Amino acid sequence: MAWVILFIAGLLEMAWALLLKQSEGFTRPGPTVGFIICLFLSMFLLAQALKTLPVGSAYAVWTGIGAAGTAIVGMIWLGESRDVVKLVSLVMLIAGIIGLRITSTE
Repeated sequence: MAWVILFIAGLLEMAWALLLKQSEGFTRPGPTVGFIICLFLSMFLLAQALKTLPVGSAYAVWTGIGAAGTAIVGMIWLGESRDVVKLVSLVMLIAGIIGLRITSTE
């Protein structure tokens, strides 16, 4: 169950990063409030997952989900570049996340 909680925390990390961009320096109230809520929930769920998961693996997976997810959303919906090096790097990052999950014990 801790891995599911961690996965959701990672998705919320992705959400707060995207909302931070949309807040335009905290000048737009809606995205700013969404950012604060997602940030709080992401950290709360990360803290819950860390009760049973090793901190090194859990933190790496959490940030990896956020980084990879944000980059993918940026490429699909925000028109960011999709060059080969970026795509290969994302595949390696996702492989690392999977590897950490496979080798970690709960």
